[in-house]
Amino acid sequence: MEPILTINNLTKKFGYLTAVKDLSFTINKGNVYGILGPNGSGKSTTLGIVLNVVNKTSGDFHWFDGNISTHDALKQVGAIIERPNFYPYMTAEQNLKLVCKIKGVDHSKIDEKLEIVGLLDRKHHKFRTYSLGMKQRLAIASALLNDPEILILDEPTNGLDPQGIHQIRQIIKEIAANGTTILLASHLLDEVEKVCTHVVVLRKGEKLYSGRVDEMISSHGFFELKAEKQDELVALLNNHPNFGKVKVDGDLITGFLTEPMSAPEFNKLMFDKGIILSHLVKRKESLEEQFLQLTDELKSNQKTA
Repeated sequence: MEPILTINNLTKKFGYLTAVKDLSFTINKGNVYGILGPNGSGKSTTLGIVLNVVNKTSGDFHWFDGNISTHDALKQVGAIIERPNFYPYMTAEQNLKLVCKIKGVDHSKIDEKLEIVGLLDRKHHKFRTYSLGMKQRLAIASALLNDPEILILDEPTNGLDPQGIHQIRQIIKEIAANGTTILLASHLLDEVEKVCTHVVVLRKGEKLYSGRVDEMISSHGFFELKAEKQDELVALLNNHPNFGKVKVDGDLITGFLTEPMSAPEFNKLMFDKGIILSHLVKRKESLEEQFLQLTDELKSNQKTA
């Protein structure tokens, strides 16, 4: 795999506050990476460091093969880490011409990038007439003008309505499909699950998980169950080798699988044991549930440390 960005033991302190703590991960070419975590988890600080707008306290990072300066590497990077900031009285095309001048890019790129973000028919409209979603899409077009190797987005759907969120996510998928590596920071689990191939999960500046999204949510799922013989059912689940954690919430029992098991197979087992189920639903764990489990594990480890 060809590395785009390598981060080693990165730490950033603001006085007594440690915003990023001993963080390490690698971004390889051709994937969509999500840095996932709640507000205050260190996502934006990490992006600021690798984009040379925030000074690191310790650790290291390098772009590409490490034989290029950060200044030169950033010429191959497109980034949106703040709200789109264009001249309101100028049209989209006029604003992008200014960006082309700053980046040393030919104006011929403008129509191509506006087409990607679905704004070509609005290129002669002034920026102030744009909706929030359109402004964000124009910012993406601007970041793509230099045909970057990697596009970095910080909370790209923040504040958008459902339609705007859907449009941005589709654009991200299309850009990635054309070979551009993408790194996006988000506190939205749903966003990472739908858009990203890989995820780095942060909490209070620490890495909880780094790897493929599908591997993170590749658990065997869980059963939601109800039965009159509730105590017998709970006891059976606790003693069965295919089940790990068992939760009881009122009359609803949730049994998390550690091994594969189908619903018909489980239903037959219950029938053979004399337990008649009034409710049986098999579900797959979402990224949100995985994230909460990782957070709980970290809390437990901190308490026992």
